[in-house]
Amino acid sequence: MRIAVIRYNAGNIQSVSYALERLGASFEVTSDPEKIQTADKVIFPGVGEASTTMRFLQEKGLNHLIMSLQQPVLGVCLGMQLLCRFSEENDTTCLGVFPVDVRKFGLNDNLKVPHMGWNSLDKISGWLPAAIQGEFTYFVHSFYVPVNAWTVAETQYGIPFSAAMRKDNFFAVQFHPEKSAQTGEKILQAFLNV
Repeated sequence: MRIAVIRYNAGNIQSVSYALERLGASFEVTSDPEKIQTADKVIFPGVGEASTTMRFLQEKGLNHLIMSLQQPVLGVCLGMQLLCRFSEENDTTCLGVFPVDVRKFGLNDNLKVPHMGWNSLDKISGWLPAAIQGEFTYFVHSFYVPVNAWTVAETQYGIPFSAAMRKDNFFAVQFHPEKSAQTGEKILQAFLNV
């Protein structure tokens, strides 16, 4: 199995690479459209800011490429948010795979923003292993995807929000599986097994 990790102006590519190495997976970090298109699985990582990243994807033509992919694609953190329709982060039009909007955590809820830390996964369904119900994963983000029709795991930070989603061949997680110890490895393995 060949895995393509999309190289773009995101900050957690190295962490994702280490996690895949620990799983013994064969992968390549690339921005080459042909290599991405012909990979068996694609991982769309991300740490950064939505509008800057969308501009970068558009300049490289990666926005159309990602939306056209037919194989399983996993969006991580910002990668998940960019798969949505719109982000309140600098009023950014995103890729629109998931027809939902990304919201900013309310600053008037006495919540520290960004949300950083370990949260438990609840209401597990779909592609995620049932055994991870209640287990903890690591989050770092200021924006969130509300619970919606494509949510396959929830967590809470003041309000419930989507920890993971799936629509057709697109999978997404708000947390960082590559920084979430054994639970994160189980989740990455579950994606590699779909």
